Amino acid sequence: MDYKTIIEPFRIHTVQAIDLPNLAAREAALERAGYNLFGLHADEVIIDLLTDSGTGAMSSEQWAGMMCGDETYAGSRSFFRFEETVKDITGFDHVIPTHQGRAAEKILFAVAVEDGDVVPNNTHFDTTRANVEYRGAEARDIVTPGGTDPATILPFKGNMDIDRLRSTIEEVGVDRVPLVMITVTNNSGGGQPVSMANIRAAREVCDEFGIPLYLDACRFAENAWFIKMREEGYEDKTPREIAREMFSYVDGATMSAKKDGLGNIGGFLALNDTEWAQTARNLLILTEGFPTYGGLAGYDLEALAIGFNEVLEEDYLRYRIRSTAYLAETVLAGGMPIVQPPGGHAVYLDAAALLPHIPSHEYPAQSLAIELYRAGGVRGIEIGTVMFGRRDPDGGPDEPAAMELVRLAIPRRTYTQSHIDYVAEVVIDVANRAEQLTGYRIVEQAAWLRHFTARLEAL
Repeated sequence: MDYKTIIEPFRIHTVQAIDLPNLAAREAALERAGYNLFGLHADEVIIDLLTDSGTGAMSSEQWAGMMCGDETYAGSRSFFRFEETVKDITGFDHVIPTHQGRAAEKILFAVAVEDGDVVPNNTHFDTTRANVEYRGAEARDIVTPGGTDPATILPFKGNMDIDRLRSTIEEVGVDRVPLVMITVTNNSGGGQPVSMANIRAAREVCDEFGIPLYLDACRFAENAWFIKMREEGYEDKTPREIAREMFSYVDGATMSAKKDGLGNIGGFLALNDTEWAQTARNLLILTEGFPTYGGLAGYDLEALAIGFNEVLEEDYLRYRIRSTAYLAETVLAGGMPIVQPPGGHAVYLDAAALLPHIPSHEYPAQSLAIELYRAGGVRGIEIGTVMFGRRDPDGGPDEPAAMELVRLAIPRRTYTQSHIDYVAEVVIDVANRAEQLTGYRIVEQAAWLRHFTARLEAL
């Protein structure tokens, strides 16, 4: 019999105290941070859902493995264990470790992308977009129809629009498209999965034009689980088998192993092109370190080698996806509009639907995120016009983002169901008094990735 209660498929071995700042302390913290939740101190947050990147709990096996870390500068045993594990899952010829995913992106685009190029993706995430644009290229999002409508329910809402992929290549010319990327799961699109059929279809288009296809594979295991649950013909396959097939259709991948590597730090660039790999390793030495450590300690490589296997365990993935859906279903029933269906790693709150009285240039998603922290010490992240809006060079209002979302990213193996119930109470409380929220304006911002450091004030 299937019971209603979601139990964590692990026991708690070590605990870490949570600080419980009161309302006055939270208000003071907001003012000090310029109403940017990235500026908060950890001890000012009660439940931290800012990101699922590097914030998860490692297993006893990972901690034990770290004791075997080989810190040899060149030729570390830990690297070869890491390399063997990644090759077993992905099948790629070359595995290049980096300190995290954005380093892999920077190296890949430095190798492949030139000024004036166009890089299609289902939806670029923030660092991916920034690294493409830093090269003077265009990061073009071509998600499936309905992918930017929070209320639309599709089984694979993160898919790439294959017709637009072909028309994009024909429009700009093959010479200006150095590679195509697919992000799994589609983070900025609500943590939505991509089907195996869609990856195969993108492969066929890329083969037609002779263009490499890459995965942003941060959440490859979660995507594999959605394929197992939702795509015909995969219900009897293991997540590992599905992941191997996903990687078999692409020429390479970037990955932040701080997500589905179950690590606190780390990433990789993996690929088959030997010439690109050699250039990438030379750049790695320049910015990250020798190719057998890539900016990581040996014990980090050991932890990731174990984490890549643990993340593909069915009991873990079943719990992970179901517990995220539980939070989504609870807040939706309480009156908070969300991106549907629930994604894998996070619940995305639809600030535009909740706060129609706040226009996009007054940052409704930022307003919602601030109020969640003010009300209950819950820290999420704005994924809207602060993050993805295009600034008017003449000082006018920003060009709005496609959606105004607040992402509540759930760290892996970190919070219990009672923590999630508390988050739901805070979200529903804010939803019930949405008309009281007001907009914000930016008073300081950086040229790149402004959402990390911008300062705002209330209107």
